[in-house]
Amino acid sequence: MSTPAIRKAVSPTPGSSPPARPAPAGPTSPAAGSPEAAGVSSSAAPANTDDALTGAHWLQQGMPEEDAQDADSSLDSDVESSTASISSTIFNYRMINGRTYHSDAVTDIEYWAPNDEKHLDSLEIYYHDNIERVIDIGTGAGFWAIDFADKYPNCEVIGTDISPVQPSWVPPNLNFEISDASKEWTYKPNYFDLVHVRFFVGAIEDWNAFYREAFKVCKPGGWIEHYDHSPVVTSDDGSVVPGSAMDTYGKVLAEAARRIGRSATLADDDTMEEGLKAAGFVNIQTKRMKMPLSPWSDDKKLKEVGLCAYSTLSADVEGVVQYLFGNVMGWTPEEISVFAAHMCRELKDKNIHGYYHWKYVWAQKPEDAQ
Repeated sequence: MSTPAIRKAVSPTPGSSPPARPAPAGPTSPAAGSPEAAGVSSSAAPANTDDALTGAHWLQQGMPEEDAQDADSSLDSDVESSTASISSTIFNYRMINGRTYHSDAVTDIEYWAPNDEKHLDSLEIYYHDNIERVIDIGTGAGFWAIDFADKYPNCEVIGTDISPVQPSWVPPNLNFEISDASKEWTYKPNYFDLVHVRFFVGAIEDWNAFYREAFKVCKPGGWIEHYDHSPVVTSDDGSVVPGSAMDTYGKVLAEAARRIGRSATLADDDTMEEGLKAAGFVNIQTKRMKMPLSPWSDDKKLKEVGLCAYSTLSADVEGVVQYLFGNVMGWTPEEISVFAAHMCRELKDKNIHGYYHWKYVWAQKPEDAQ
């Protein structure tokens, strides 16, 4: 692999503030409930559900009728107002004896540490001696890397991706580099205290090789953490009907990834744990979670997670499926367009309690490793 192209960070203007970034979803599970209706037309759920895996089936359905598609037209306006309120409520900190603590809008866990300037300054002293270099593999828009660099200004942070889509207005201790993580990594051995990986589903052909590269650049005693998901949509109450658009969505994506030698179901199998162990990592730990695809849950926090998921996915279903459905599975643009319309209609139906599986795995490089 060629030497990574470095995009030098540009420091923020003094007194200015970076753009708001979304808070990550917590590791909780959706509440089960019985739907009043499945929200899927009989034509969209054929007796032979294999038919639904073809573009021809969806083209035959035609575009959803406007009244059905807009049956819950208030959802989009609810999403817009609710996501704005989410962004503001996370800053409603708890006040105890003059010190501020996390917002109840984020978690109801009784976490002990203050989040005010005095405590953050004390943490900087601690982390200055304990974490020096961090790399964010597949940084995308760079939100995680920016947040980390903001929090730990004495730590060198590198974010890598294959596309230069990151902002130039970032903390001075952060650099973005163009680098293909599926090839040999060119960083120094035993260099990083933390290797962070997120949302690589369907991107890596040889996960064992990927984790060997991560092991090589990680310091002895350092850590790797990897978040990933499965696009296969399921429900606890049967409201994701076999042959529906939601059911078809993940199954076609998983099959398309399989055809090009990739795994799209990292949260459903043991690829992450087995690959980390084979590379030499120890103290491997796993946490599984569910992500609602719309704000159907009665749980306040899960409803917020669903709002964010809905606004993200419904904004560009075609963009998500275009390459794998079209270039790999052979669907036509018309078939993809009609399918995307059915998918958006189902996403709007809060009687359909669909969710993704996500998985968070973290592990440590042995202290005596070389």
